[in-house]
Amino acid sequence: MPESTRSRKCSHEKKPAALFAPSKRICIPIERVEYERILGDKVAFRQYLDLQIAQHPELFPTPIQHGYQLHDTLPRSKKLADLRLRRIKVTTAEGQEEVFSVAPSFVMPYMTGYTAEVEKALFLRRFGVPFWGLTYLFGHDDMYWQRLELRLGHNSLVGTTVKHADHLPSDVLADEKHTRLNGEKIYVATTVANDCVLGASVATQADAEQLQEAYGHFKTEAHNVRADYQPQTVNTDGWKSTQTAWQKLFPAITIIVCFLHAFLKIRDCCKRMKEHFPTICTRVWEVYQAANQELFLKKVSALKDWAAQTINPGAGLDAILKLCERAPGYALAYAYPSAYRTSNMLDRHMDRMDRCFYAAKYFHGHLMTAEYAVRGWALLHNFLPYCPRTLSASKYQSPAHKLNGLVYHNNWLQNLLVSASMGGYRE
Repeated sequence: MPESTRSRKCSHEKKPAALFAPSKRICIPIERVEYERILGDKVAFRQYLDLQIAQHPELFPTPIQHGYQLHDTLPRSKKLADLRLRRIKVTTAEGQEEVFSVAPSFVMPYMTGYTAEVEKALFLRRFGVPFWGLTYLFGHDDMYWQRLELRLGHNSLVGTTVKHADHLPSDVLADEKHTRLNGEKIYVATTVANDCVLGASVATQADAEQLQEAYGHFKTEAHNVRADYQPQTVNTDGWKSTQTAWQKLFPAITIIVCFLHAFLKIRDCCKRMKEHFPTICTRVWEVYQAANQELFLKKVSALKDWAAQTINPGAGLDAILKLCERAPGYALAYAYPSAYRTSNMLDRHMDRMDRCFYAAKYFHGHLMTAEYAVRGWALLHNFLPYCPRTLSASKYQSPAHKLNGLVYHNNWLQNLLVSASMGGYRE
């Protein structure tokens, strides 16, 4: 059939169960020379594994603390003929035996390649280099590189990024990135905290029901890290469906309305008021910088009186008065000193997300492909190294390093693979 008349049937079904399936692949940080030395030596292999279990228990199934057995050694891989994996067996609290593969960090999942061969190509995804560009530079084909990234999206965003329950955020930011799938508008429900993207899921509609499902992936993954996890605040814009979704997911949460969105509305409506625009901007940000709730409300009252006396009726005055009417909602942030009062951190990450999506001309194909793509992007974003010229790069390798205070391996991709041990899930 001619390509011009060919139509592709794409599934719009979402399969949450596929996203929350723990992996039987344990990934350990180890160099190739050391791995080949200990692979055939049961005593040396067990000694190395015991050391990793003691240092990093979060990378292993919980029952392993009660012991394990060396199960067998798998045959040589058909894809990577010079590589073999060992398997171990643990017994669960219910008395069931489970077998796990122990994979070294220098090899990609499903034996799709060595990290040294693909690391630089995946690094370029930070800048939105399309897959055909990676093919031109590094060989293979476009689908090879896409599958590598999509495979990362099968891992838990929270469990892979947050390695200890104490690092789960008490305050988060949430918003939807508008994008397209097969030409139709979709929404990427994004959750950010501590400079990391901890939630990214596709919703086909921006209503409360679908946003609750999309943001609910963050809740499910966070509860896998700590069953009683409850964030105290979430910063959102004024979209009611977003706020409703978070209130249903976490009934005790406090909604902090983003002050920046109010300022941007005022800026857009008042930017042609050349006589008053600088004063308006100064007064609005002086309100935001108030030291306490009482002073905040006083400055809001003063802003309202000044605007009513100075600004002519119209969209600009309405935007200022709207901010003043919502003052009690903005003032809630003073009860939570650690809460995010503006969406600046979220917006920075969404800018990079949008550039990457735009470079690929958005999404084409199945809904679950788009789902894995946004999740894969989020993990790459969390683990890719900082620009060397940034202040953070002098102390930390990546946002995930900054959050956890540790890296399992100095190579960013191997650090990501180790962090994604067992799919990022705890058992």
